[in-house]
Amino acid sequence: MLKNRTRFGVVLFVISLTISVPMQSSVRPSANGQRETKSNQNLVREVRHQLLLLPYYSVFDNLVFKVDGDHVTLEGQVTRPTLKSDAEAAVKSIEGVSGVTNNIEVLPPSPMDDQLGHALYRAIYGDTGLSKYGWSSMPSIHIIVKNGRVSLEGVVDSEADKNLAGLRANGVPNVFEVKNNLVVNGKS
Repeated sequence: MLKNRTRFGVVLFVISLTISVPMQSSVRPSANGQRETKSNQNLVREVRHQLLLLPYYSVFDNLVFKVDGDHVTLEGQVTRPTLKSDAEAAVKSIEGVSGVTNNIEVLPPSPMDDQLGHALYRAIYGDTGLSKYGWSSMPSIHIIVKNGRVSLEGVVDSEADKNLAGLRANGVPNVFEVKNNLVVNGKS
């Protein structure tokens, strides 16, 4: 019985890692054809993997990257300056990466924004329709707060879930503005 529970837990963990893709990436196609594309796909997968392994990467950070050949451009917003430098170091250490441009914005420290972020987390992930997005090790809806302005980033399963997350965020007191940048899985 315990053995079956362990297998189920491992399968559930693997499924949650493959379903949740909290980072967006873009790859520019190369002129060299299929072999180059396969190489770029592996590079994208490895960059995503290394960024997800960063110890302080949380639901309140947003990391986005672009791969152009063997050059990686990092973008997004983070709450800790060390996360910006850790992301760059992790990507630079990947075999096949010739250069990294780090355009990650470090959000200004603000106790009010921190409180607002936690209230938004409770409003979004506390909703029964959206709680499934918090089941994986890295929740797929990221909440970025800067000076009372909120940006929702990440991937959801449906347009209804995207709209519901936006409604929940708009319902939190002291939010000045909500930009719902959530992407519906399968649409770009």
